[in-house]
Amino acid sequence: MTGQVREWRPAWPCPVGSILGVHRRGAGDPTYRIEGDTHWRGIRTPDGPATLAVRARPSDGVVHAEAWGPCADWVLDRLPALLGADDDVTGFDPTLHPVVAEGWRRYSHWRLGRTGLVMESLVPAVIEQRVTGQEAFAGFRMLVHRFGERAPGPVDELRLWVQPSAETIRQVPSWEWLRMHVDPARSRALVTAARVAGALERTAGLPGEEVERRLTTLPGIGVWTAAEVRQRAHGDPDAVSFGDYHVAKDVGWAVAGRAFDDDEMAEFLEPWRPHRGRVPVLLALVAGRRERHGPRMAPRTHLPATVTRT
Repeated sequence: MTGQVREWRPAWPCPVGSILGVHRRGAGDPTYRIEGDTHWRGIRTPDGPATLAVRARPSDGVVHAEAWGPCADWVLDRLPALLGADDDVTGFDPTLHPVVAEGWRRYSHWRLGRTGLVMESLVPAVIEQRVTGQEAFAGFRMLVHRFGERAPGPVDELRLWVQPSAETIRQVPSWEWLRMHVDPARSRALVTAARVAGALERTAGLPGEEVERRLTTLPGIGVWTAAEVRQRAHGDPDAVSFGDYHVAKDVGWAVAGRAFDDDEMAEFLEPWRPHRGRVPVLLALVAGRRERHGPRMAPRTHLPATVTRT
């Protein structure tokens, strides 16, 4: 089945995989598949589902995209923004630290894309609050398989899915959330956000601080969740995931050989405002993650009542 096709010629060597990869929620994400050099995404647009397949043709300087479904035009129109064409690096000075400068030297073509889809980023971010990655990814998979829908187009072998709509999320019973290992605090946050999904989607284009203010007025959504959404949905280069279990530690390891806490990371990143969010990404690309020692955090065997990261 042939879909609608767009070939886009970016003004820079666009690293498709590293830009799109931020939207993948674990290797088993049912809304994101990689086949060869093609990245497949099942997308819930404001008007319905769509499938998008993207691959770079570096020798031609072209990005080839094909889309299926009633909203194929919607995703193809937004392909450049998704791949970082709107990301303005003016004013970003990587020379403020040698490791950041090395990251920029090696990965200067990386850009921050934006989907313009708030709920698409918010739902998995809330599920990922204060749990292990294994549990979060499993919970997201169960939600998509139970309440989402198959992506349109020739994707049967890929088993590609689309997230459930906000209307569907509002109607998920409390016991179904528990079956998906999503505790009441997170499920209430999701249902509450789904009730005002229209207003949240209209935050596209607003300044990052205003987006954070509006998101964090909702119960169960804090600065970490807001930053995760700002990065993906809004393409906000100043959004930093304060409160993350790994980010501050990895930044400290890359630049000082020891783990930072959030306060130390905030102080280190301040000179790059309003581009603070670029720095952890470049450090991760050039220095990787710090060495892990000791046993991994075990998945929970109960549903906790305390909140440590929102």
